[in-house]
Amino acid sequence: MARPKKIQAKGLGDTVESVLKATGIDKVAKFLLGEDCGCDARKEKLNALFPYKKPLCLTETEYEWLKAWLPKKINRVIPSDQVQILAIYNRIFHQRNEYSTCGTCLASVIDELKVVVKTYEDAE
Repeated sequence: MARPKKIQAKGLGDTVESVLKATGIDKVAKFLLGEDCGCDARKEKLNALFPYKKPLCLTETEYEWLKAWLPKKINRVIPSDQVQILAIYNRIFHQRNEYSTCGTCLASVIDELKVVVKTYEDAE
């Protein structure tokens, strides 16, 4: 028998609903509060307040810049490159990261961008 396809959560409301179903709390709520316990309205409100955003695709210009920059084996990232990296990262992942001297933070951003570039190349 084929497993049902898992529906991707749109936001926090969908995640809360799946946890409540997995633990059986949803049935207790319906038993205590009735069939219309307000769960659907709460789920939609939580989804609206805390949506999960999907990453955007790279533009061709961003891809070309990253493709040229990523293979460089460098120990330091010059400020102008970090600004460009963060601009691309922030746009794709809906973030607001700012310039930082934290090497570990920048390394994780670069690692995520490497995955994005690989996905971009695989989709071509």
